[in-house]
Amino acid sequence: MELILLGPPGAGKGTQSKLLETRYGVAQISTGDMLRAEVKAGSPLGLEAKGIMAAGGLVADDLIIRMLADRIAQPDCAHGFILDGFPRTVPQAEALDQLLHDTKVDLDAVIELKVDEPMLVERISGRFTCAKCGTGYHDKFKLPHVANTCDKCGSHDFSRRPDDKAETVHARLEAYRADTLPIIPYYQAKGRLFTVDGMADMAEVESQIEAILRQVGVPEPAAV
Repeated sequence: MELILLGPPGAGKGTQSKLLETRYGVAQISTGDMLRAEVKAGSPLGLEAKGIMAAGGLVADDLIIRMLADRIAQPDCAHGFILDGFPRTVPQAEALDQLLHDTKVDLDAVIELKVDEPMLVERISGRFTCAKCGTGYHDKFKLPHVANTCDKCGSHDFSRRPDDKAETVHARLEAYRADTLPIIPYYQAKGRLFTVDGMADMAEVESQIEAILRQVGVPEPAAV
């Protein structure tokens, strides 16, 4: 199974990718994580990227594609992979198509997690976690049963991610609209694009994705 999950920040791509990774035994590939791993490992490509980033530059698409080529050749991708949030631009999509063609890999589907932006901002900007045990909460949807007290560990110390602020979320959505939305018609024209309701609960989104996988011929994994 070779799959691309698309959607703005907070749409649930990472959550669904992890579920698919566990269920199908394929590798979840986040290019950000991949880049950081290459830099940490000190690989030739990682050292090249590190030099670019140290100089304040952006890692070129060509370098990302070369890293991706190395990544999908690793043993954990033998049964397939899920690209989480990549490609982000039409040139990246074109370069990825060329890589898949060269490596004789067929892409099964591109699945867009479609969201309602105002609701997504509310969903993300209300998140906070227990600083001690990491249990997640939300200002509107999931408050602790006792105010300012973690349900799990009893701690009174909570934290919020800086990039979960409403203004930051708006900026990330704007960047997504500008850079990534143009690839939706690109994959639509190729007949590869499918859409699910990213605002549904996690189980429903998972069910919609499973239905698409059956539609494109990906067999249900054998029961363990």
